[in-house]
Amino acid sequence: MYVLDASAFIDEYEPNGPTASIPGVREELESAAQYRFDAREGQGMHVVVPDADAVTEVERAARVTGDLDELSDVDVRVLAAAVELDATLVTDDYAMQNVADELGLAVDVVAKSGISERRDWVFQCAGCGRTFDDKKDRCPICGSSLSRKNPS
Repeated sequence: MYVLDASAFIDEYEPNGPTASIPGVREELESAAQYRFDAREGQGMHVVVPDADAVTEVERAARVTGDLDELSDVDVRVLAAAVELDATLVTDDYAMQNVADELGLAVDVVAKSGISERRDWVFQCAGCGRTFDDKKDRCPICGSSLSRKNPS
């Protein structure tokens, strides 16, 4: 089973097996890509709404990797569908690939090369330079803004 993100429809990915996606993916698509979604659904693609437990599992994993703020609600739900269906995720989104690795999901890429390593991002203060594992609005020490940083 393959769970398809928007890039699969945009770049005309042809999976070798059954497929699924979520309603939010269709809403992200325009013109010909929407038609490809509809055609695949007409050919038997499952359109699923993942349950709350799968969404919570994805959010937990995205917090671990530091990608939660980079993922849209649709991204989280696509990942949750892949978790729920124990499926291969099809996406070109690097943050989604990073979280999929944390979740132990297989990933197929469409038009880009996939990630070469998983990253657990940290957040660094622009003022005092301290780093934090969790995203905060402001540095709890000096009040400056935080930015996402690769820890390596």
